[in-house]
Amino acid sequence: MPARNDAALAFLSARRSRPAKLFTLPVPDRDQLVEILTAATRVPDHGKLQPWRLVVLRGAAFARLADLAEARARALGGDDEKIAKGRGQYDLGKLAVVVIASPKPLPKIPPVEQLLSAGALCMNILNAAEAAGWGANWLTGWPAHDPEFAARAFGCQGDETVAGIVHIGTPPEDGPDRPRPELASLVTWVEA
Repeated sequence: MPARNDAALAFLSARRSRPAKLFTLPVPDRDQLVEILTAATRVPDHGKLQPWRLVVLRGAAFARLADLAEARARALGGDDEKIAKGRGQYDLGKLAVVVIASPKPLPKIPPVEQLLSAGALCMNILNAAEAAGWGANWLTGWPAHDPEFAARAFGCQGDETVAGIVHIGTPPEDGPDRPRPELASLVTWVEA
């Protein structure tokens, strides 16, 4: 039997998201973030395509993106609620890593596998940040899925899309955990 890593299994079994809107300073510095991202990029990546890229948001970038989200909501005829939801994570953000799914045209590796690699990267950023002692929360919000906003905010081109925005900071104290899935209702065992 392979060697167990009980510490890693216990960490993953207790992992939980905390609301990014409750994160405070400090946030990881550049060296700490590089350590997190170095660990996080060890994801399944068939063909070694790296079908993703990262955009790190800090400081004044958040105010610029909040204003851009508001302008986009107004251009789309959005109401106050749409404007507030669009601005929300940018008004409160302190540090975030945007994972851009950037599929490569390679028939051997289907686009869905490349997109899932970007999703795995989002999850690995969460896990690496939390393993390093920070809080992390994966959000997107409607602006991230709007092609015009994504192009202006993150330089998305062609088939690129936002897979996720992972906010990282000092987490609040833990509250009660949310209910977790009941595996018996989700797992089908096939043995023949």
